[in-house]
Amino acid sequence: MRDEIYRFPIDGRPIRCDEIRSGHVNTTYLITTDAGARYILQDVNTYAFPKTYIIMDNIAAISRYLAERGGAKNAMISYIDTVDGERYFDDGKGGAWRVYRFVENSVCLDRASRDEDFHECARAFGAFQNSLCGFPAERLGETIEDFHNTPARYRQFREAVERDACGRLGGVREEVAFVLDREEKASQLQRMRDAGELPTRVTHNDTKINNVLFDADTRRAICVIDLDTVMPGLSAYDFGDAIRFGASTAAEDEKDLDKVGLDLHLFRVFARGFVEACPSLTEKEIACLPLGAYTMTLECGSRFLADYLKGDKYFSIEYPEHNLDRARTQLKLVRDMEEKWDEMCRIVGEETSHGKYWD
Repeated sequence: MRDEIYRFPIDGRPIRCDEIRSGHVNTTYLITTDAGARYILQDVNTYAFPKTYIIMDNIAAISRYLAERGGAKNAMISYIDTVDGERYFDDGKGGAWRVYRFVENSVCLDRASRDEDFHECARAFGAFQNSLCGFPAERLGETIEDFHNTPARYRQFREAVERDACGRLGGVREEVAFVLDREEKASQLQRMRDAGELPTRVTHNDTKINNVLFDADTRRAICVIDLDTVMPGLSAYDFGDAIRFGASTAAEDEKDLDKVGLDLHLFRVFARGFVEACPSLTEKEIACLPLGAYTMTLECGSRFLADYLKGDKYFSIEYPEHNLDRARTQLKLVRDMEEKWDEMCRIVGEETSHGKYWD
């Protein structure tokens, strides 16, 4: 049993602790009590998220906003304060612990096994963004500075390449060149954000389908989870990250790159659901959705590759080349998006009644 659970006001005495082996960053446990209550106990990775207090302040702020409008249960999972009234427990040894209420009769999906699952995922993230469209996003802190600031990511990428801390650069020069050759297009969203051409919203920023809880019986989306990266951002970020993960024809760490590509049908399914659930999107935001998919995929690939060069400090790995395999799948997906660019733009236009914006 994890002693940290006793720092939270739970119902009953803990009798079982099971580690949930999902996600790349935090360590998560399912706690069961003798009263039949269940809770999610999570140790936040303070290397990845050194400012845990900002994470929890952000979560508290949007929780309060949604609760005041009656939408908290339908948008995001709820957390529990410690017995001392704090939002998380600092164990003094580098651990930052928090507890969420377990949502009964819920399931997480690693992949969409049918179109309806991906459509529900799109609606969940679209609804999350739409329900917070009136929240002043500038009040939220950045849990990871410059998280989706692509030019800043490129600077970090170059630093990792130049330092080559683990002597791995020699084997990935082709991948490095691929990333650097696409900096101009990948930076367009950030330039538009800086120029005020796109509205800043409350965004989730990690919109994989396994960050949505589904009803086990109906397979309808219940709420979104994993709120560590909730902060100010662009709608295209959330759309794009979901596409790069959910509309790929292969797993994120697939070694056979011939299996990796963009499923245009799933791209259409998600675009339809996301826009349906977020009617507050502007025409320009909608027109930028394909660019969001492209940018988030390339950015993620560069982050996997940079972490590989640094010695796998951020993303958890199961074998030494895991982050390299992840990077290569993302870069292959980017190449496929380039080949399917016109179709992506056409689909967004057809599904939303808006014309092509990007050439």
